Amino acid sequence: MNVPDQFLCMFSGRVEERDGSYVIEVPTHELQLGDVNENSVYRVAMLSRSTNPKEETEQELEREHSSLEPPVGEGETRTVDIESIGEQGDGISRVERGYIVIVPDTEKGERVRIEITQVQENVAFADVVERLDYYE
Repeated sequence: MNVPDQFLCMFSGRVEERDGSYVIEVPTHELQLGDVNENSVYRVAMLSRSTNPKEETEQELEREHSSLEPPVGEGETRTVDIESIGEQGDGISRVERGYIVIVPDTEKGERVRIEITQVQENVAFADVVERLDYYE
C-alpha cells in the first residue's frame, strides 16, 4: 500500500450510527494538537479484512495495525519538527502514520535534522545531526 506523506494517523475503531450519521471517534493520542483544524475536511479510509465486520475482534484489528513496518530505518536521516517534550525530557516528533521518533537534547518547536539510531515496532530513537532554522 502506498502511504502519502500527509497521512496523519492510522488506528482501529468502530463506526457508530448517531442521529442519522455515521461517527468515528479519533482518540486524542492519535493526533497532536495542531494536526487537525476544526471545521476542516479530511479524507478517511476504512479497511476491513472480512465481509462480516462482526467477525473481526479488536485484537485482530490491533494485530493487523501492528504488523505494519515502521516508516523509518536505522541510519536514515530526516528533517523533523519537535512537537512536544516527553516525561523524560526528550523531544518527540511524529512522522508517517503518527509513528513516534524520540530525539534527546531538543526543545519543543525546534526543527532538526536527525539520524535514526534505533527502530522498534512503535517508536524510534534518533540523534541530532544539525539544528535548522525553522524556515529552511
